[in-house]
Amino acid sequence: MFKFLICIDNKGYEVSLEKWKIYPVIKEKEIPGYVRIIDESGEDYLYPEKYFLPIELPASLLKKIEQEYLEKIKNA
Repeated sequence: MFKFLICIDNKGYEVSLEKWKIYPVIKEKEIPGYVRIIDESGEDYLYPEKYFLPIELPASLLKKIEQEYLEKIKNA
């Protein structure tokens, strides 16, 4: 199951994070207070958790995202 966060603050990270954009979580609890996401550079980095809020996506959208993500991995 994939988890997503919405960016609510990007102070100090304006180039790397887009406010109000939804980001997939790569890893949680790696370092307390931080979350690893794929940012605007296309790479995964740690950012303060306080910059994000969890968001629940509709099941139909989540299914579509999971299918495309798994297909992308398979074709890589």
